[in-house]
Amino acid sequence: MAIIDFIAKIHTSTQRDYLARVNEADKASCAEVALKWDKDYWDGERKHGYGGYRYDGRWRPVAQAMAGHYGLKPGARILDVGCGKGFLLHEFSQAVPGAQAAGIDVSRYALDNAKEEVRPFLTLGRAEKLPYPDKSFDFVFSVNTLHNLHNYELFDALREIERVARGPKHVVVESYRNEREKANLLYWQLTCRTFYTPREWEWFFEKAGYTGDWSFIVFE
Repeated sequence: MAIIDFIAKIHTSTQRDYLARVNEADKASCAEVALKWDKDYWDGERKHGYGGYRYDGRWRPVAQAMAGHYGLKPGARILDVGCGKGFLLHEFSQAVPGAQAAGIDVSRYALDNAKEEVRPFLTLGRAEKLPYPDKSFDFVFSVNTLHNLHNYELFDALREIERVARGPKHVVVESYRNEREKANLLYWQLTCRTFYTPREWEWFFEKAGYTGDWSFIVFE
């Protein structure tokens, strides 16, 4: 297991006004809307989520970097846990010839509006109960999803990722390293349920028996 970053460049490319996020709207009401995981979260106003989550190719370098690092071979079976609209999964289908893509997400809206090429391979469901056989994927990844679970759900999700993978695994979660980053995370987040430092996350990984890699995004 190791900390390996693939998405910090994408994360830091977005400018965020943390105080405005808190002061310019009823944040509690916005979070309630976001947690429905419906159109408002993905393609509504920015205060409710993404403010319009559209394909723009930004995930292609991430897929290429992951595929190269983990040595994914043509025809590899790849699972995205928390796939959303399937943009990163689509990029894997381009980066790995003949890749057999699969994705799962709790949002029916996201799946109905996913990238057309991968839409047939996406499933409605939860990370805590993956509907796949043991050791059925050559690579399993989860980006910005697991921190949306409560801690008791997190254990199950990590164990499920471990169960269905026969190859490498990688998860990306939100974290904080100091009080300023903690405050910024609290100001910005709408759906986060698990607020942990990197060391706490690593404790959870160990206790759950997760043997893959991970990385953190922080709000500086």
